[in-house]
Amino acid sequence: MPSTKDILNKYSTKLEGDIINQEQPQQSAEATYSESYLQFKQEMIPELNRYERLAQSLGNIIKLRVAEKDRKKIAGYLQTAKLDVIPSQALTLSVMSLLAIFLGTLLIAVAIFLITGTIQILFAVLGLITSLFVFYYTYSMPRRLANTWRLRASAEMVPAILYIVVYMKHTANLERAVRFASQHLQGPLALDLKKIFYDIEIGRFHTIKQALDQYLDSWKFYAPEFVESFHLIESSLFETSEARRIEILEKSLQVMLDGVYEKMLKYSRAIRTPLTNIYMLGIILPTLGLALLPLASTLLQGLIQWHHVFVLFNIIIPFFVIYLTSEVLLKRPGGYGETDLLEKNPHYSQFVSKKPWIIAGIIALPLLLLGLSPFILQLPFTQNILGLPADLTFAELGFDFFANTKLFDFKSLGSRTVGPFGPLAVLLSLFIPISIALFFSTAYKMKTKSLIIAREKTKQLESEFTNSLFQLGNRLGDGVPAELAFGKVADSTQGLQTQDFFALVNQNIQQLGMSIEKAVFDRNVGAIISFPSALIATSMRILIESAKKGLQIAAQSLMSISEYLKNIDKINQRLRDLLAEVVSDMRSNMTFLAPLLAGIVVGLATMITSILNKLQALQQVGGDQALAGLGSLGNITNIFNVTLMVPPYFLQVIIGIYLIEIGFILTSALVTVDAGKDPLKEKAELAKNIRKSILLYTITALVSIIALTALSAVALGGLTG
Repeated sequence: MPSTKDILNKYSTKLEGDIINQEQPQQSAEATYSESYLQFKQEMIPELNRYERLAQSLGNIIKLRVAEKDRKKIAGYLQTAKLDVIPSQALTLSVMSLLAIFLGTLLIAVAIFLITGTIQILFAVLGLITSLFVFYYTYSMPRRLANTWRLRASAEMVPAILYIVVYMKHTANLERAVRFASQHLQGPLALDLKKIFYDIEIGRFHTIKQALDQYLDSWKFYAPEFVESFHLIESSLFETSEARRIEILEKSLQVMLDGVYEKMLKYSRAIRTPLTNIYMLGIILPTLGLALLPLASTLLQGLIQWHHVFVLFNIIIPFFVIYLTSEVLLKRPGGYGETDLLEKNPHYSQFVSKKPWIIAGIIALPLLLLGLSPFILQLPFTQNILGLPADLTFAELGFDFFANTKLFDFKSLGSRTVGPFGPLAVLLSLFIPISIALFFSTAYKMKTKSLIIAREKTKQLESEFTNSLFQLGNRLGDGVPAELAFGKVADSTQGLQTQDFFALVNQNIQQLGMSIEKAVFDRNVGAIISFPSALIATSMRILIESAKKGLQIAAQSLMSISEYLKNIDKINQRLRDLLAEVVSDMRSNMTFLAPLLAGIVVGLATMITSILNKLQALQQVGGDQALAGLGSLGNITNIFNVTLMVPPYFLQVIIGIYLIEIGFILTSALVTVDAGKDPLKEKAELAKNIRKSILLYTITALVSIIALTALSAVALGGLTG
C-alpha cells in the first residue's frame, strides 16, 4: 500500500509538469518578444554602426574628459539616437578628426614647399578652417542623429495613436493596445514601444503605466501633443460610461492631429527667411564672387591659386551651407512625414545594390576622361600615339575667326606650366561636372526607380482602400458573414486596385477553404504578399481581432478606421499645401536660377581671360603700343598678367562641382522639411534635381562661353584696327 509521502511525490511531480507546460507558452511568447526587440533594434540601426565603431575604437584608446554640462547634453543625444557610445568617446572622435585634417593639411603644405619652394600660408589657413568645420560636424553628430531618430519616430505618432485608439474601442486593455501598435508600426517608434515591454520583462519597471510614463517624459518638450494624447487614452480606462470612454479615445486622436498641424503651420512660416538666407549666402553671393576672381587673382599677383578656390568653394562653403541647413532642420517638428520603412520594401535589395554604381561609373568614365583631355594630350605618350602636337591654334584647324588663339593655351611661368587658358579647354571642362552628375543621377535613378513605382502604387491602393474599408464595414454591419463580405466588396469595387485585393482574399476563402487570417496573411498564397501595405495589413489585423467579439464590433472598427484615415488625409493635404510654397520656391532656385547664374558667371570669367590673353598676345607681337581709350598695352598686361590668373578651366570645374554639392545639401534639406527623414525620396529627388540643374548649367555655360568669347574677339578686333 503506497504511503502518503509516495502519493504526494507522485502527484506533486505531475502538477509541477502541468504548471510548467502552462507557463511555457507565456514564457516563450515573452522570450520571443524580447528577442524580436533585440533583432528589430539590430535591423533598425545598421547605419549608426559606422559612427559607433569609430567612436568606440578611438575612445577606447584615447580618453578625454568632458565637462559635466556637455556630458549630460551629449549623453541625452546618444540615448535618444540609441547609440552605444559614451560622451567621452564622441568627443575623442571630434578632436581626432580635427587633428587629422589639420595635420594632413600641414603635411601637404610642407610637401609643396619642399617640391616648389613656395610657402602655402593661405592653403594652411583654409585647411585650419576646414578642420574646424569637420570638428563641428563630428561634434554635432550625436545631436543630428538624435534629431533624425526623432523625425523618423514622430512621423509614426499619428498611426500609433490611431492603432491604439481603434484597438481600445473594442478592447479596453492598454497593454494589449500598445503591444498591437508596436507590432504593426515599422520604424523607430515601433522599437521604442517594444522597448517598453522589454524594460518590463527585465524588471526595470513593474507596470505598463510606469514604463509608459518614463518613455513619454522623453517627448514632453518635442511632441507634447503625443504625450497629451496618451494621457487621454490612459484616462479613458477609468470611465464607467462606454460612450464617454469612446469619446475620450476619439478626442485623443483629434488632439494629436491638431497639435501636429499647428506646429507645422508655425514651422512653415518660420523657415521662409532662413531658407532665403541659405540661398543668398550659400549660392548667389559665392557664385557672383567667382565672376570677379580672375581679375582679383591677377591683382593679388598670383596669391590665389586654383587649389585655394577649390578648398574654399568645394569644402568650406558647403560646410557652411550644411551648418545653416542643419539649424533649420533641427527646428522641424515631428508628427508628419513618410512612415514607410524602406528596409521592408520587397525591392530593397535593389536600393542597396552596388551594381548601379558600377554601371554609372562605366557610363561616366569616358566623359570624365574627355574633360581631362587637355591634360592627357600634354603627355608625350599620348602625343606619340595620336601623332598630335601638344597644342594647336584655331587657324591651323581652319577657323580664321579666332586666328592665332590656341585651343588649350598652356603657358610657361618660370620653371612651371600654368593653364589651360584656351576656350576649347573650358568647353571640354564642362564634361567633368557632367560626368559627376551623370554618375550620381544614373546610380540613384537605377536604385530608386522600382521602389518609387511600388510606393506610388501602394499609396494609390491605400487611398482607394479607405473607401473600401467603409463598404466592408457596412456589409458586416448588415449581418453578412466576414467570409462572404469580401466577395461582395470585390464585386462593388470593379475597376479599382482594391478590387484585386478583395477578390484574392475571397478566392483563398472560397476555393482553398482558408480562414480570413490565412487568406490574408498566409506565407505562400496570402493576399498581403501581392499587396505589401502596412495600412492594409493593420486594418486586416484589426478586423480579425474585432471579429472575435462579433460582427457589429468588427463593422464599427472598420468604419472608424475609414473615418479616421479620411481625417488624417485631410490634415496631411493641408500640411502639404503649407510646405508646398516654401519647398517649390527653393527647388526652383536650386534647379533653375542657380545653374543659370553659374553658367553666365563661367562665360564672363572666360571672356575676361580671353580679353587679357589677347591683349598679352598683341603686346608680345606689336610691342608697347597704345590702344584707343585704353592706354599702353604694357601697363594693362603688367597689371592684369594672364599667367597669374586662376584658369577658367578650373573655375568652371569648381563651379560645376559646387552646384552638385549644393544640389545634394539642399535636396536633402527640402525632402526633410517636406516629408521628414525619407532616404528613398531623397535619393530619387537627387537624381532628378542634379540632372536638371547640371543640364541647364551646361547649356547656359556653353552658350555664354561661345557668345562672350566671340564678342570679346570682335571688340578687340575693332580696337586694334
